[in-house]
Amino acid sequence: MTEEQENIESEEEDELYEHQRIVVDKGQIMMRLDKYLPHFTKNISRNKIQNSIDAEAIKVNGITVKASYKVKPFDVITFSLPKPPRNTELIPENIPLNIVFEDEDIMIVNKPAGMVVHPAVGNWTGTLVNGLIYHLQNLPTHRNGEIRPGLVHRIDKDTSGLLVIAKNDFAMTFLAKQFFEHSIERTYYALVWGVPKEENGTIHTNIGRSLKNRKVCDVFLDGSQGKDSITHYKILKDLRYVSLIQCNLETGRTHQIRVHMKYLGHPLFSDSEYGGDKILRGQVFNNYKKFVENCFEIMPRQALHAKTLGFVHPRTKEWMQFDTELPVDFSTVLTQWENYLNSN
Repeated sequence: MTEEQENIESEEEDELYEHQRIVVDKGQIMMRLDKYLPHFTKNISRNKIQNSIDAEAIKVNGITVKASYKVKPFDVITFSLPKPPRNTELIPENIPLNIVFEDEDIMIVNKPAGMVVHPAVGNWTGTLVNGLIYHLQNLPTHRNGEIRPGLVHRIDKDTSGLLVIAKNDFAMTFLAKQFFEHSIERTYYALVWGVPKEENGTIHTNIGRSLKNRKVCDVFLDGSQGKDSITHYKILKDLRYVSLIQCNLETGRTHQIRVHMKYLGHPLFSDSEYGGDKILRGQVFNNYKKFVENCFEIMPRQALHAKTLGFVHPRTKEWMQFDTELPVDFSTVLTQWENYLNSN
C-alpha cells in the first residue's frame, strides 16, 4: 500500500469489483461460457463463475444466460465480479459488533464512528473486518485457512451506520451486481453548515483525489479527472445556522457526500478534512462560539450517518429495508442546535 493509499480510506465500490467487457474473437470455436471465461479472469474459479452466472452478474449480448451457453464469435460478454481477497494475514478479534440482522447469506452491521472498516497500513487491528472474521470463523467464509470477509461496500472510519456483509460467494456476487447497477438504496443523514438554497436537488460531478492535498478528494467540473458521481439531497430540518440533510447515493465514491456538500457551499458539521470544523455561519460572539465549540466536543467527527439500506435479498429475491437511529453524538448535537434556535 502506498503512502497516498494510507492517507485516505477508500469506499469506492469500483475497487471491490472487477468489471470487464470481452468481445469474443472471430475465430473462437463454440465453448461453454463457464469454461470460456476462466481464460480471461485471474484467480477466479469456475465454481465462482458459475455462481456469478446464476446471480445474473454475467451477461452475453446484454442478456442473462446459463452456464451451458455456447460462446460464439463476436459475442459481447460483460461482468462485474468481486475481486479476490488480498494475500494479507488477517487476525480474528473478539470485537463486539452491532448486528442488526443475520441469516445464512448476509449480515447487516451498524458500524460505530471511529471504527476502520478494512485493515490497512496503520490500522491492522481493531477493524470491522477483524471482528467479522472472528464472528464468522465457523461459517463457510472461513475455510481451508482462507479468510473471506464479504465486504460489499465501505464507509469512512468516522462515518457511522449500516453496512451489508455477504457470507458466501453467491451472496457476494448477487449484491455486487446491485451495487454496480446502482439499484441499492442508501440513505445518509448529514448535518451541514448553512441551508442550501434549493430544498432538494441533485449534485452531479466528477470526483477524484485533490491535486493539492492527496488526503482528500475534490470536484472536477471539466470531467478530465475523477469519476462520475451523483448525490441526491433534500432538507429535512432548517436550523438557520445548520441544516439536517438527507442524501441518497447513486454512486459510491470516496468521501462523496462530504465532497459534494462542500462543493455546494455547505460542508458537513465538524468535518475537519473539508473545513467543517470551523464556525462557518452566524456571528462569532462569545456565547455562540462557546456553544459551537461544545458541539464540536460532543461530536469530534463529521456529522454523517448511513441511516437506511435497501436491496434485494440474494436467496429470497425479496426487497429488504433496514433503518437505524442516529447515534448518540449526532442526535445530541442535533438537539442542541434545535434548542439553541428556539431560545434565540
